[in-house]
Amino acid sequence: MKVIVTGATGMVGEGVMHVCLNHPDVEKVLVINRRPDGVKHPKLTEIIHQDFFDLSAIESQLVGYDACFFCLGVSSVGMKAPEYYRLTYTLTMHVAETLSHLNTNMTFAYVSGAGTDGSEQGRSMWARVKGKTENDLRKLPFKKAYAFRPGFIKPLEGMKHVNQYYKYINWLFPVGRKLFPNGFCTNQEIGLAMIYTAKNIVAQDVIEGRDIIALAAKEEPSAYQTTSPRST
Repeated sequence: MKVIVTGATGMVGEGVMHVCLNHPDVEKVLVINRRPDGVKHPKLTEIIHQDFFDLSAIESQLVGYDACFFCLGVSSVGMKAPEYYRLTYTLTMHVAETLSHLNTNMTFAYVSGAGTDGSEQGRSMWARVKGKTENDLRKLPFKKAYAFRPGFIKPLEGMKHVNQYYKYINWLFPVGRKLFPNGFCTNQEIGLAMIYTAKNIVAQDVIEGRDIIALAAKEEPSAYQTTSPRST
């Protein structure tokens, strides 16, 4: 399987990239970054491209992939609605529309987030925009488009794109997982669940926290183990 990962310079995307690099069923991983990330691996190809609103210069390099794991995103904190819409909905849809026409049998997995409003009618601006993005992705000619809605995410050990505050709050994960399993998953589980959806048709379009955990458990091969990201 050949996959494209966006957002590899963020925590979720970096984790998903390394899960893919270590997975025996993934033959090739393509990342599209605005700046070099410095990761070297036999499976990895990196494209440096500044403008995600115009992919015409690199379209020829985006052909022949089975899945896109879209982990690129921005926080709505302190951002005005039009700019958040542009960087969340417009950018995502442009990348997705381009890939759907270049790869007719592609699976698209979009990292949305817990609390996303699929009705597009709620009071929260970010939740409405994410909901519209989810809904419109499903209208594109992909093999299947999935919306992943994780809550609290435990990062992989050894990653460099992790906010410092995680080292102070990671101790909450075991407690939260036990009390609220739908809201707590690991970065590794997200990557494995995405790989599962790329290999298998899953009935639901929206993948909540519990679904991520269940799909990851189905996908994880007995010989699979994520190595330290910096060692790849």
